[in-house]
Amino acid sequence: MIKSLFRLFRWRLSLLNGVVALGGFCLFPAAEVALAPMAAVLFGVTLLAAAGSAFNQVQEWGIDRLMDRTRDRPIPCGDLTPTGASVIGGVCLLGGLLALGLGGRLLPMLLGIVALAWYLGVYTPLKRRTPLALAAGGFCGALPPVIGWVYAGGDPMDYRVMLLAGFLYLWQIPHFWLLQHRHAEDYRRAGLPIFNPRLNEISPSGLWQLWIIALVAGALLLPIFGIINVSIAPWYAAVMLLLGLLALSRRERVLFAGLYGFPLLVTLALFL
Repeated sequence: MIKSLFRLFRWRLSLLNGVVALGGFCLFPAAEVALAPMAAVLFGVTLLAAAGSAFNQVQEWGIDRLMDRTRDRPIPCGDLTPTGASVIGGVCLLGGLLALGLGGRLLPMLLGIVALAWYLGVYTPLKRRTPLALAAGGFCGALPPVIGWVYAGGDPMDYRVMLLAGFLYLWQIPHFWLLQHRHAEDYRRAGLPIFNPRLNEISPSGLWQLWIIALVAGALLLPIFGIINVSIAPWYAAVMLLLGLLALSRRERVLFAGLYGFPLLVTLALFL
């Protein structure tokens, strides 16, 4: 049952959302560095992401059973019923909203609801119709640091958190391109349209190269605007440039490693 819940929640991705939200919280200069508010942000956003994963699998279990990558998820393989998964998702949703609403904080709750509604009501239906759904779906993944920033007392339109959210948006698009390329046959079998920027044999196309350059440029803007500590800026910049080179590799494993390194490094740098 525990393994089924982990697959239902996609716990690595859900936890990454929570950690990034915590990074947004710590980015706010006047944030209260205390266990209770930091835990509320971490667990609140993680639970909302887990709820989104559960509801998404309820929406798409018919598609999931057609794809090798997803057929072992708990609903297609019979470990959970759609109703059971919906109840579990509802509990996570309630828990996440309660955590983000501690102390009467309504705006973090509202942003969490917006992110979840956009993911389930806009991106999920849209990706069955157009490969350009990726551009719309990236909005959801860019909101966690904004939620953390707002929870700490920051203005959601502050340029610092907007730059961080914009960087995460830039990162998500090539991440999904790679997943689609790796599981192209699965997507075709399920009838899902694929956006393929000519990644033949993982050979970078002009669009892919342009996007990675934009991603590296976005990462390098963070220390320039004081989002990353100036004392570590040279090391940070050097590693970001290296990750950019890895993300242009023709070898799939190296390419994935380079791309996955970006958000992890930025989140780590926010705590230094």
